[in-house]
Amino acid sequence: MEKYNQTSTDFILLGLLPPERIGFFLFILIVLIFLMTLFGNLSMILLIILDTQLHTPMYFLLSQLSFMDLNYISTIVPKMAYNYLIGNKSISFIGCGVQSFFFLTLGGAEALILAAMAYDRYVAICFPLHYPIRISRRVCVLMIMGSWIMGSINSCAHTIYILHIPYCRSRAINHFFCDVPAMLTLACMDTWIHEYTVFVSTILFLLLPFIGIACSYGRVLLAVYHMRSDEGKKKAYSTCSTHLTVVTFYYAPFAYTYLRPKFLRAPTEDKALAVFYTILTPILNPLIYSLRNKEVMGALRRVTQRICSVKM
Repeated sequence: MEKYNQTSTDFILLGLLPPERIGFFLFILIVLIFLMTLFGNLSMILLIILDTQLHTPMYFLLSQLSFMDLNYISTIVPKMAYNYLIGNKSISFIGCGVQSFFFLTLGGAEALILAAMAYDRYVAICFPLHYPIRISRRVCVLMIMGSWIMGSINSCAHTIYILHIPYCRSRAINHFFCDVPAMLTLACMDTWIHEYTVFVSTILFLLLPFIGIACSYGRVLLAVYHMRSDEGKKKAYSTCSTHLTVVTFYYAPFAYTYLRPKFLRAPTEDKALAVFYTILTPILNPLIYSLRNKEVMGALRRVTQRICSVKM
């Protein structure tokens, strides 16, 4: 067994990757996913900025989702890769707090922005004539600001708590990032109150938005069923399935991880589930919203032609 300095104020991240050859293979795979995620989300953001036909509330929200994903995966993977390469698993006390803050802020904000995107599609399909009023630029900005503010307030509360509780056991966190539930197991005081607040936060930021999304898409599918246009039905069904794919990959493992009581939690299972919402979901968003979206592909062709014509 590895022995760690218990007198240091640093934490130890036990990590995700095993030291064997399979660990190196997984490391290469995660780095490739990270690079693809950066490229995909940056491309999506630039495309939405450069093409005027994508200057709509839906794509404004999508650009925010890409920006969140870009920062979300950057909060986790670079530190994990650095620790694996140099063989040093430590992370400073303040560094752990900073990582936890950004992870929780981005996680909460993304959960809310996905709900906002579902509401946008709900209004667009069920109340198309009211869409310019209900989803105006002002409303869109308010939804985005609300997502960031609520996510940061929730994150700040949890981060302040974990930085002020006493840690008198091993400082080895059995995870690949500074996850609050994993850190609470190292505390030498009763943390049931904070565990309850984590449960409440999960309901507010994950469970309730997920229920709202499910209800809104149920209403959307009912409206689509009564559409006369086959093309309209096809487009609406594609939009619903696209968004629900992302939502399921993000909300389901996240909620399952944080809603389980402590005695049912297993570090190995927690790490496996965390891979879905920290590494896989950020790469799915640009792939799904671009490859399955004719408007985005059309915008890509227009921007490419514009760049080529400028060069010529």
